[in-house]
Amino acid sequence: MKPTDLRGILQYVPRFREKAFVISLDGAIVTDENFTNILLDIAVLRSLNIRVVLVHGASALIRAMAEQERIVPTDLEGSGVTDAATLRLSLTAANRLSHEILEGLSASDLRAACTNAIIAHPMGIIHGVDHLFTGRVERVDVALFQTLLHEGIIPVVPPLGFDGDGKTYRVNSDSVAVEVAKALGATKLIFITTRDGLFAGDKLIRQILVADLDRLLEQSALRPEFHSKATHAAAACHAGTPRVHIINGQVDEGLLAEVFSNEGIGTLVYANEYQQIRRALKKDVRSILLLTKGSVATDELVRRTRGGIEKRIEDYYLFEIDKNPVACVALHVYPEQRKGELACLYVNSSHENQGIGQKMIQFVENKARELGLECLIALSTQAFTYFQSKAGFAEGSPLDLPPGRREKYDQSGRKSKVLVKNLKPASSPS
Repeated sequence: MKPTDLRGILQYVPRFREKAFVISLDGAIVTDENFTNILLDIAVLRSLNIRVVLVHGASALIRAMAEQERIVPTDLEGSGVTDAATLRLSLTAANRLSHEILEGLSASDLRAACTNAIIAHPMGIIHGVDHLFTGRVERVDVALFQTLLHEGIIPVVPPLGFDGDGKTYRVNSDSVAVEVAKALGATKLIFITTRDGLFAGDKLIRQILVADLDRLLEQSALRPEFHSKATHAAAACHAGTPRVHIINGQVDEGLLAEVFSNEGIGTLVYANEYQQIRRALKKDVRSILLLTKGSVATDELVRRTRGGIEKRIEDYYLFEIDKNPVACVALHVYPEQRKGELACLYVNSSHENQGIGQKMIQFVENKARELGLECLIALSTQAFTYFQSKAGFAEGSPLDLPPGRREKYDQSGRKSKVLVKNLKPASSPS
């Protein structure tokens, strides 16, 4: 199902309606050919009564303008020293980009206003270096933002701050986005960049607890180009923003895919544990069928009908991330033989190699022990080595199956390997 499919989006509407999303756009994204599609995605968010604030950077345009004028800028990101010439470039670049955003929003029939809602003071002298016209955010004019949002107007925030004397300072757009999200109590902060997300080595980090991100930053385990986004994502979570997303704005429909799908396209940094395993309900049958569709097609899992799942729905469990199912498993119980069958284990491909499968197996084992079962069996045509190496199962034979299950096994003709694990009683807590 495409992320723009209305059925996929509707499940999120009650959760996000009237909530604030702060979207931080790198300057290079505003001038990218895909920016028009991002604006259409923002129009979808607004149509669902999600309150949107747009913050944008300007470093890419400052660099380009500096090359044209043969000026060497003292800073591009709004965190170093900003001299008078660099401030002039920053003002021109920021105003031009704000205007392009306003034009694009108008084309999508969205009302917007560029604001001076960021109150800033000089960053001052740090380690003996005067940062001149670089500022730090002192406070955010929340009342102005709330007034605009209440009227359905999208605030557009440039990487500039203003003090009470009317002076303008260059500020870092990432830090502005964090402060705005904090001040508004935003549900999400979304950094839209030219990169796919955060990487540990060559591997994209799909989701990470902020405490784990803190450790990666302390260990300098992220490449330098990801440091600013990672640092500000962590700062936002510590300041109270529950979810921070870092995505590639050059991906068509990327914003909707990140917000309205289980898989997302980039990196999610979250401020608390957001995972749980729960018993499936009848309304989850469709999710189970969608989850397992691919593995059924490759004959890894046996085909199950909607009616068959509904009939035994109490045997099924779902692993959820942010209330979205990303894995499933079933425990079929044969009380007379004191055996249980671990069945229908599947983890969405976007969440593989994160230990979710092992968590599901351990969950089923614990449930089996609670029910007084002495043996757990599993049938597999392709994942049997996983059960053996990761979960401690041993190869058995069809004779290990309960009589009724053995009959179905013979009728299926799948010739699955039978895997067996004897369950030792759980030790009592000391």
